[in-house]
Order: sequence, then structure tokens, then C-alpha cells
Amino acid sequence: MPGPLDGFKVIDLTTMVSGPLGTMILADQGADVIKVETPEGGDHTRQVATRRNGFSASFLNNNRNKRSIALNLKTPEGLAAVKHLARDADVFIQNFRPGVIDRLGLGYEALRGENPKLVYASISGFGFEGPFAQKPVFDPLVQCLSGLTTVQAGADEERPRLVRTILPDKLTGFTMAQAICAALLARSRSGEGQHIKLSMLDTVLSFLWGSDMGGHTFVGDEMEKETAQSFIDLIYETRDGYISVAVMRHKEWCGLARAAERPEWLDDPRFQNSEGLDLHKHARLALTQEALRERTSAEWIERLEAEGVPCAPVLTRREAIRHPQAVANGIVMESDHPVAGRLRQARSPAVFSATPPDHRFGAPALGGHTREILSEAGYDDAAIDAMIENGSAAETKTRSEDAA
Repeated sequence: MPGPLDGFKVIDLTTMVSGPLGTMILADQGADVIKVETPEGGDHTRQVATRRNGFSASFLNNNRNKRSIALNLKTPEGLAAVKHLARDADVFIQNFRPGVIDRLGLGYEALRGENPKLVYASISGFGFEGPFAQKPVFDPLVQCLSGLTTVQAGADEERPRLVRTILPDKLTGFTMAQAICAALLARSRSGEGQHIKLSMLDTVLSFLWGSDMGGHTFVGDEMEKETAQSFIDLIYETRDGYISVAVMRHKEWCGLARAAERPEWLDDPRFQNSEGLDLHKHARLALTQEALRERTSAEWIERLEAEGVPCAPVLTRREAIRHPQAVANGIVMESDHPVAGRLRQARSPAVFSATPPDHRFGAPALGGHTREILSEAGYDDAAIDAMIENGSAAETKTRSEDAA
């Protein structure tokens, strides 16, 4: 059975990660995502390291289930082709720097005139107006401007730290995919499309507010400086490695005391309720760390689980994808790519009971579907040949086509 977005057509002019990840979510869920790329190299992530047979892991992992058309937007024919594709599309998404897409003649108002039902989505780094709107942006810059690096440091006085993954990029991709689906639902009721604007900066600030902005929630009582909630992370050293132990409630503290054979903790006046555990967090964590050095990680996991204390081993990436829980979830899948070979990737995380997403095909070659997509749009072979000859379009044949 097709995925939940089967029948929806998405024109994707995004590059790098935030936009392509968002559109891959839509593609995994059944949408026909047409990736429009420049003939001169295509999406930048095609060129980055960790590669096999000309395909980078980054491109493969953010562009599954899409078709690629290579069009030169500097030519009238290339621009006309994009406009033509947008006339019967459901979604159009782009992440050019603010103002560029309008100068190309592909802005929301221009395309809306041809297709009032179009859901048009724009991604920016810092925003669409304001002093940083025109600045070039990369993930670490958003982490810094949003305050995320000081959250990661634990306190304003500590050295700021980056999250060691491109969190703003990926959060923006997931947020945009959800927003597009919401806009499509609204369209099913009103019959009209709309323009969605989303910045990476807004995405991260909104993300932080749910758990990290309590000191700035009460107007008039804002914190001047953030202080660390604890002097260590909730990762503890054991005799042979590390584990995480999360004691949030008094009953879990009692379970930890029993597992650690520390009956005196149960009588300590500082730790008689959940409020005390929070007020005396530094002392509690120090006692916990002292005790956990006495046994191995495996021994502690067994003892803590027997007492109902939340805990988990600290795994490397290699260990994480092979852990029995990840295996039981089936989150990691393998597939054969016609050029890159056998691949291991994470499936779409949401599981649908009636319309399960399907791995239809791997990430496309640059322009691998140019002729197919233009033909579907009504271009005849002569017109397509002319566009390829004059540089308005480009195509890459698959290995199977070359063999034929």
C-alpha cells in the first residue's frame, strides 16, 4: 500500500541538509519529490567526503526516494521549466538566501498566480528580515546566535560548546515537513495554498523553550545569568566504562540506594523527597558517582534495572545501531543502490499502520530523471534534446540504461 503522502507532488529547490532532509521525510511517506539541481555539480552535499562510486553518504542519507532534474536557472528555458513543473505541484520548497528566489521570478506571488493551491515553503538561516537576514549561514552560527552553545556549556560562565551534530539543520527539516503537512491539511478544507516561512534560528529558539528557557519565562523575573544545574553530566564512570542513571523522583533514589547498598542514603535528611533531591543535586550526584565506580557497567545495569531505576549503557555509534533494542525496532535498514552499492540507513522513524512508508529507490544521480520529468510535463523529445544541447538542462543515464 502506498505511503500517506502518495499522490502529492513536491518541487524541491533546496540544498545542503535542512531542506533536503525535510523533503526526504515527505518522499519517504510517499510524495513524488522532484529535486531541481544545477547541472554544474548539483547539491553541494554530492561533493563532500565519505564517498563510494561518486555518491557521498550525506547526499544518500538526505535524498532517498527523490527524482533529480538538472536545470540551469540562469537560462530562460530552465526557469520556464521550473515554472511549468510548479503549475500542477502541491508543494514548492526553496532555501535560497532571502530575496534571491524573487529575483529569479520563482517567488510565492509569481507561482501563486499560476497555481493558487500551491503550498510554498521557504527556509532561511536567521530570518527573512532584520540585521542578519542577508548573512551567509551554517549550522554552528545558528547554534551560537540562538544560545544553544551556552545551554550545552551548562552555565553562562563556562566556555560555550557546540552540539556535535548539525542540530539546527535537522530540527528545521523535521519542523518544515510537519508544517507542510499541516498546510496541505488546511488546503483540503479551504482549497487555497499558502506561504510557509521558517528560519533555523526560530526553530532552535522554539526548541529550547520547552526545557531550557525557564529562567526567561516569567516576565519581570528573568535570570541575569544562567548557572549550571549540576557539576557533571548525568553520565557516570563505572569500573570499566560509563553508564547513564536518571534519578528524577524519590522512589528512584530509594531504588538507587538499595542497588548501591547505601542504606544511609535513605535516612539522609537532604534526600527525603523530590524537592530535596533537586535542591541538593550536587551532593546527590557526587555520592552517586562515588558508588558507581565500584562495579562494572554490566553489573550496575543489572542491579539498577532490578530496582526499577532508569538507566542505560553509553554506546558508540557502532554499538548503538547493533543494540538489541535498535534491532527490535527495525530502525536500521539495508538496501541496494544501483551505483553506490549496498547501503545501511535509518528508515523513516514514524510507523504507520495503514499506509506504511516504503523505500522505493535510493538517492538519484544528478539529472538522472531529467528526461522522464520533462516528458511527464509535456515536453517532447525534440524540445528536451534542445534544452540539453543549449545547456538549459542536463541528464545522467543510469548504469542500466548504459548497459542497454
